[in-house]
Amino acid sequence: MNWLIYVWAVNNGRMLEASLGYYINPLINVLLGLLILRERLRPLQWAAVALAVAGVAQQVWQVGSLPWVSLALALTFGFYGLIRKKAPVQALPGLAVETWLLLPVALGWMLFNSGTAMTTQASFWNTPQALWLIAAGPVTLVPLLCFNAAARHLPYATLGFLQYVAPTLVLALAVGLYGEHLSTSTLTAFAFIWAGLAVYSFDVWIALRRKS
Repeated sequence: MNWLIYVWAVNNGRMLEASLGYYINPLINVLLGLLILRERLRPLQWAAVALAVAGVAQQVWQVGSLPWVSLALALTFGFYGLIRKKAPVQALPGLAVETWLLLPVALGWMLFNSGTAMTTQASFWNTPQALWLIAAGPVTLVPLLCFNAAARHLPYATLGFLQYVAPTLVLALAVGLYGEHLSTSTLTAFAFIWAGLAVYSFDVWIALRRKS
């Protein structure tokens, strides 16, 4: 569900909403860590969460309506990460199982689209675009493997804040490459979010120094 919604958003000029969704996602991770995994946050970590919430809330308010694309992306990936953290399976075997579970769906789609539709699409595989589509496989696989491994070894709240890197890259692509409009209010939200990241990173640094 998460990947389908994300691909749809990218192809329909809604990359900023996708970026917002992945900014909300770490907050969902922190919430799940508190409610389900019983993880505790230190005072500075609470301050970091408050700054990030303020930034995301300002973005949501500026949208003017319920950002269903953003919320759907945040919730689906948040629960996916929780499942991967709790499942007693290593990263690569777990990803293999997920892929096999989707095999019946892929076969069903191919059977449903057999005949004329598949014949029409056959010419696509002789174009340069087909190479880009094939490359999407490993480009998707490597980050998922890294995420699955990290989900099992890092506190879930920490994993959540590290995930702010991805929406930043999506935002940069949306504005720099695809020409989506970036307003002053969005930049204000980014200031809140990155301030939260700075506070959180400072707290982690202090905690590491105390242990050493």
